[in-house]
Amino acid sequence: MPLAATAELVAAARAAGTAVLAFNVITLEHAQAIAAGAAAADRPAILQISQNAVRYHAGVLPIAAAAAEVARLCPVPLGLHLDHVEDVTLLRQAADAGFSSVMFDAGALPYDQNVAATRAAADWAREQGLWLEAELGHVGGKPGAPASAHLAGVRTDPEEAARYVAETGVDALAVAVGSSHTMTTRTATLDQELIVALREAVPVPLVLHGSSGVPFGELRAGVGNGIVKVNVGTALNVAFTGAVRAALATDGSVDPRRYLSAGREAMTAAVAELLAVLPEPSGAPALG
Repeated sequence: MPLAATAELVAAARAAGTAVLAFNVITLEHAQAIAAGAAAADRPAILQISQNAVRYHAGVLPIAAAAAEVARLCPVPLGLHLDHVEDVTLLRQAADAGFSSVMFDAGALPYDQNVAATRAAADWAREQGLWLEAELGHVGGKPGAPASAHLAGVRTDPEEAARYVAETGVDALAVAVGSSHTMTTRTATLDQELIVALREAVPVPLVLHGSSGVPFGELRAGVGNGIVKVNVGTALNVAFTGAVRAALATDGSVDPRRYLSAGREAMTAAVAELLAVLPEPSGAPALG
């Protein structure tokens, strides 16, 4: 199946009263597990590759090409998204590398500089036919971010968010509502009232980062209240690493296929489980 455009996946999810899950790809096994889990759940999804993953692979093209080919072989629609890009040079490689969308992250800059940089990124992306996501507020778990997602001033303010979207022209907004990156336990509490307020104030789809630490009930409620794109990374790594450790503890083989396949199977199950948490589409036509 041809790669699905992120804009179409998000628009379809929004129209259907649900969300699309975007899973981080670090290795080929991640991409294969996401595709297999999406196929098992019969739900679309997004393969997203972060700037950190690009750095790990010493360039964007090999991992993007591999993920795109895995997506094309999948029987359900999968998109390809470039996530948490701070490097403008990498941003400008997105279209040629096969991505249909980018999350541009200027959150470390003062507000006015953030707006200017993001506006320039959004203008360029629109010229290239790319969908651009940005972030306002401070989602914990990243270098330079607050240690807690519950500190005063950390969460996204609805009035500021509306102004930011108008000033930057972005297509989607990642918001800080209580989740945190890199959480290995599901103990985060989302501010559901804030999600509703943001949905009412902001005309573009809302994105939740740091979703691995959100309990399933909280996640489902957040989607019901207005979250349209849900990013997941650490939960896959927890499943993968646990399975690899168990395989290495019981199997004396030095063949990496033995333990990597165990990790891939565990990630596949995690993907399918998460997709099953999302509200069922409410009558909108399915993509693909």
